[in-house]
Amino acid sequence: MTGTARPVRRWVPPLSGTELVIVLDRLRSWSPFDGGALLDDVAAVLDDVPPPEEDTAPLAELLRGHLARLVTIAVASEAEQDPTVAQLVLRARSLHAGPLPCGRQEAIAHLRRLGWTANELHDRLTVIRCLKEAA
Repeated sequence: MTGTARPVRRWVPPLSGTELVIVLDRLRSWSPFDGGALLDDVAAVLDDVPPPEEDTAPLAELLRGHLARLVTIAVASEAEQDPTVAQLVLRARSLHAGPLPCGRQEAIAHLRRLGWTANELHDRLTVIRCLKEAA
């Protein structure tokens, strides 16, 4: 039996060397979602005693980071099809974009809105099984 030789195309990598370096850098800087840290930060801002003034800005940044990750998870898993998730994603994006107010009471109120939104979005993503429940 004689076969006919077929020409084989030379393999071309899907990414260039520069693009591979970018992907590698992103993978190295990636850290898994930490639901426990989110819940600790939410507890710090929703406690009966507001956090000290010097912790306000750092806590706001931590919560913004949690919200950004939760929104990314919701979008990537197509959870935005859930009306509750869609509403929470809109609220999270709005809060993430807003600056921390200058007055102490306004800043605490903003922190608590960030905390409630992060907590509610985390809970909803857990209910619809996009996330595992944090201990």
